[in-house]
Amino acid sequence: MALILDVFQPFSDNYGFLLHDQASGATATVDAGEAEPIAERARQKGWRLTDILITHHHSDHTAGAAALKSEFGARITGPTAEADKIGGVDNKVSNGDHVMVGDSRLDIIGVPGHTLGHIAYFDEKGLHLFCGDALFSLGCGRMFEGEPKSMWAGLERLRALPDDTKIYCGHEYTLANARFALSIDPDNAALQARAAEAGVLLATGGQTIPAVLGLEKAANPFLRADDPGLMARMGLAGAAPHEVFAALRRAKDSFKG
Repeated sequence: MALILDVFQPFSDNYGFLLHDQASGATATVDAGEAEPIAERARQKGWRLTDILITHHHSDHTAGAAALKSEFGARITGPTAEADKIGGVDNKVSNGDHVMVGDSRLDIIGVPGHTLGHIAYFDEKGLHLFCGDALFSLGCGRMFEGEPKSMWAGLERLRALPDDTKIYCGHEYTLANARFALSIDPDNAALQARAAEAGVLLATGGQTIPAVLGLEKAANPFLRADDPGLMARMGLAGAAPHEVFAALRRAKDSFKG
């Protein structure tokens, strides 16, 4: 039986995700910025919270984990390299590991850069990717702790997943990301279409998540750092892809549009 997903916005621009394993009744939250909105959502659904899956140590993804663990007795899974910054981690995982939520398997993909130990969770059966702040719709996370070569390598791991993989990222940043992407790649038809779609979705009370990986590979500049056309537009024809990625990230960090 497949996982049932519930997508909601517990506070500000953060997304919340509940993953319910139908066979066992186990339920996981991906990240836990605040405890009560997640707990209330689980109660509304009639689901028993058994697992807390942390992608990285930033407080808007972890601050509610201890309270949820205390209330529900839930197991906290988190990145081995950041366990000491998260606290209360019962199950430490790294790239290549997996975690079970009831009878459902989630594979661990290392995506360092936003933070050094950042991980993503991939449900191969349902093609669901939970990537925290490593990859966004039409963007990627700010490189707070890592360096371009390793962050690009992590994004390549995500890009290698099947095109119909659905991307569940940590924040609703699609329109802001679209403005930057269009500033450097204005003639990209896939990007133009995604930006227009996102505008309609948000204007009518919808959500831009999940994004679809195949479309992101055509539209998201941070997944296209090895594209010759984009390299040329960045003035870096023939450069190593991680150097192009670094230039894109610097440009986004200073973008005022």
